Amino acid sequence: MTNGANSSTKLTKIGVIGAGGRMGRMLIEAVNDNPNSKLTAAIERAGSSLIGVDAGELVGISVLGVALSDDLEKVIADIDVLIDFSLPDATAHNVQLCAKHNTAMVIGTTGLNETQEQQLNDASEQITIVYAGNYSTGVNVSLKLIEMAAKAFGETADIEVIEAHHKHKIDAPSGTAYMMADAAATARGQNLKEVAIYGREGQTGERQQGSIGIHAIRGGEIVGEHTVMFIADGEIVEITHKAQNRMTFASGAVRAAVWAVEQSDAGRYDMQDVLGLK
Repeated sequence: MTNGANSSTKLTKIGVIGAGGRMGRMLIEAVNDNPNSKLTAAIERAGSSLIGVDAGELVGISVLGVALSDDLEKVIADIDVLIDFSLPDATAHNVQLCAKHNTAMVIGTTGLNETQEQQLNDASEQITIVYAGNYSTGVNVSLKLIEMAAKAFGETADIEVIEAHHKHKIDAPSGTAYMMADAAATARGQNLKEVAIYGREGQTGERQQGSIGIHAIRGGEIVGEHTVMFIADGEIVEITHKAQNRMTFASGAVRAAVWAVEQSDAGRYDMQDVLGLK
């Protein structure tokens, strides 16, 4: 084990949803690697053959003494914070349970509908929730750069957001693409819903000033690539982030989980808050 923190240090007790999946396994590793955290619960879907397996053995590290469970409510008393990178319906259910038990959350689930977003907002009045489309440090630094560029160019530059992910991703555009487009729109005093254009086909006519194009590419095993183009007369500025592996996201989520438990006030936060970029 690598999380041998000083015995006087209080470790953040973390639960992981979807522990048997690719992201879940990386989260288990990331919790184990963080000196300020300890895995105390790992939850997998009911009926999974992995139920009862030790989480440490599952990911090829030392035995952690945490068996995979199929019921969050049975283990929620053992954790300070839940990390949830699952599906919208499951996340909405987990938000309600965590609010009921006063348990903080870190959420990376994308594709929430308006009702689920409202459930999250309501729960954040009772518990600390960190909700972000991307937990990498690089992406969140990129968001600040996008904000700066959007303020500087205003509507003198056309903005295009292009994202690429692996062929298994089920929603589009990505949560990170939305975050980047929204950062640009907000910096220009716009409502993204009113100016976003999703792809183009047929006789689209001339581009409307102030619109923001958003495009999604899916293929192979691309971890995640995002580029925001500011296209002005005579010059183009591109802000690009490329993820090399998914452990970046897992490590950031664990960092957010430790931070969430340290907060004295309930509320909805994002990775910008965690990194002190606001």
